[in-house]
Amino acid sequence: MTPWPYPLWLAHRGAGKLAPENTLAAFRLGAQFGYRAFECDVKLSRDGEAFLLHDDTLERTTDGRGSPSDRAWADLARLDAGHWHSPPFTAEPLPRLAQIAAFCHANDCALNIEIKPCPGFERVTGEVAALQAEQLWAGRSVLPLLSSFKPEALEGARDAAPALPRALLLDRLWDGWPETAEALGVVAVITNWRLMDRALIERLHAKGWRALVYTVNDAPVAEQLIAEGIDGIITDRVDQFDPR
Repeated sequence: MTPWPYPLWLAHRGAGKLAPENTLAAFRLGAQFGYRAFECDVKLSRDGEAFLLHDDTLERTTDGRGSPSDRAWADLARLDAGHWHSPPFTAEPLPRLAQIAAFCHANDCALNIEIKPCPGFERVTGEVAALQAEQLWAGRSVLPLLSSFKPEALEGARDAAPALPRALLLDRLWDGWPETAEALGVVAVITNWRLMDRALIERLHAKGWRALVYTVNDAPVAEQLIAEGIDGIITDRVDQFDPR
């Protein structure tokens, strides 16, 4: 397998549930708990700005409404992405990928960028996110890991910035996933932790791929996966698991 530059522990969407997900506040809190690798979700605004958001609509985690793909970045930047979580985070904005890159560079952190396209924008989101990531991490020794549940997004990322490492995300082991991973040139496969066991880890390692899981919040599960040879664990519980 190729050398693996990423830490074992990755903080989910910044600091999981302790701060508003996919915000700089969440990244700062995760770093305070000692995390030096993070996972986040990246979408595109109407005018092609890569920014952090998980859902296909704005309602759950901002004071906006509708699809973010219908909004220009100037509009999205004015939304409150923190008050939904708790009053201390009121007026926390949605961050651009460029801001997250600056945070990672300043704090020597690694990043797993989940490409999370709105429906109908799979390939273009992969292309633009990869190109922006390539520019933002130019000259860096540890590049961001690009992942997605959508093969079309990873195809776009592969074709736009082939040097950036890619990972296929799986919530089930659907027919043909190994062949798809092969065609995408992945370096890793990231599954729901319930799918992962020693046999699958060994199968992935035999292909030269790393094995990662999401979202592990229970110590016995983490201990079992580590004993079986897992390469990466994404967690919400940054207050429970000490990455050091």
